[in-house]
Amino acid sequence: MSSSVGASAPSDPDASDVVSESADALRARLVAELGLEIEPELIELALTHRSFAYENGGIAHNERLEFLGDSILGQSVTVMLYRDFPHLDEGELAKRRASLVSAVALAEVAQNIGLGAHVRLGRGEELTGGREKGSILADAVEAIIGAAYLSAGQEAANTLVLRLIAPLLDDPDRFGAAMDPKTSLQELSTRLGKGLPSYVVADSGPDHSKRFHATVVVAGDSVATGEGSSKKQAEMAAALEAWTRLQPRKR
Repeated sequence: MSSSVGASAPSDPDASDVVSESADALRARLVAELGLEIEPELIELALTHRSFAYENGGIAHNERLEFLGDSILGQSVTVMLYRDFPHLDEGELAKRRASLVSAVALAEVAQNIGLGAHVRLGRGEELTGGREKGSILADAVEAIIGAAYLSAGQEAANTLVLRLIAPLLDDPDRFGAAMDPKTSLQELSTRLGKGLPSYVVADSGPDHSKRFHATVVVAGDSVATGEGSSKKQAEMAAALEAWTRLQPRKR
């Protein structure tokens, strides 16, 4: 029996039509969630993780689009905050921007629109829960924004950004959490009756380029992970993701 990444190609033409229609239906659902038509080639590229590209002959993946989308996201959020919050000083504006463009915030955006179901992953990532990984989801959101810019122009991309982050703006608590995630997580965990969180930290890599990996444990369960160039950064990243996951869903 031959095998390949994903489903093997059906020999029955009718079965092939079903597979094609299923892919088209998935894409149509994503386009409806985005509220914006994006060229099929660009949206496919935006959804292609490097693991899928590696397992399929080194085809193009979404990291260049991610680079572009990151810049557009930052600009759109910065202009929106400047215009809509004239009473905030530079420091507070910077805090809010950091919160809204963080990987945790973007992963939440991805979850809100069901983006994980559409990402093209390699087998290894698929087997290890890649569709739920915050970093993969956040990168895909940025790539989609980049694709929107190339396909529909700056104004359309800016409108998309503001539509995607609108639910985050309705939750003012997140701005405090972004600045002091460990304290915010401690308060939330206590309020939920789960006691105080604890952290398990490991490091990897050579001394001159170490990466730290933190896991937050709440009520005996590993709730979230984070990484950074220092133990403090890793713990803060993990705490912010845990705070987001433990929040009661408003949808």
